[in-house]
Formats: sequence, C-alpha cells, structure tokens
Amino acid sequence: MKKITKIITQTFTGLGAFACLFSSRLLASATSVQEGANAARADGMPTELIGDNGVFSRITNTVLLIVGLISVIMLVYGGLRYILSGGDSKKVTDAKNTILYAIIGLIISMLAYAIVHFVLNSVIGVGTTN
Repeated sequence: MKKITKIITQTFTGLGAFACLFSSRLLASATSVQEGANAARADGMPTELIGDNGVFSRITNTVLLIVGLISVIMLVYGGLRYILSGGDSKKVTDAKNTILYAIIGLIISMLAYAIVHFVLNSVIGVGTTN
C-alpha cells in the first residue's frame, strides 16, 4: 500500500511540475491579463467580474439559492421526521438536530452573503457612483 501511495504521489508531483513549467509559456503569450480574459470569453459571457451583473454576484446568488433550497428541504425533512418519530426519544432528538442544523446552515449562508456584499460594496467600492 505504501508503494502505491508513493507512486501516486510521485506521479501527481511530476504532473504538477510539468504543468508549472509549461503553463508559464502559455501565460506569457498574452500581453496582459485583460487580453487573456477577452480571448477566453465566449459570446454572451459577462464582461465584468464585480457588479450587479458580474460573475461574482451571479456565483454568490446561485450558491445562496442552492443553499437556501437545501436548507428548506432539510427543514421539511426534519419536520417529517419529528412528526413520524412516534414518541421515540432518539428519533425526536435526531429530528430536532436536523431542524436545528438546517436553520444554522441557513443563517450562516445568509451571513456569508451579507459579508460578501458588504466587502464588495464598502471595501472595493462596487455600486458607488462617483
């Protein structure tokens, strides 16, 4: 088992070194980061990273939507487990923990969303007019 782990580690290390050596030549061919971003952009992709229609806002909104949906599903699942527990104290405790953790996850995701928007709006200055 140690030999297999050693071989896998050496293989990935070699591939990583190979990628590092030859990726610099590819990156050096672009004269600027913006030209590289423009070359990689397909039709219909956003042209800005930060802002109301930026990539970061879209990713943040999508992740918040997914986390919110998962939290609501887990709340419903925990509620059903609570109702169907039949008075068994272990099942009731498990159902209460499911509901509690779903609410905590929802609160943490909302706080993360608020922190990201605070940083983008206050520190970086997105959304302010000059």
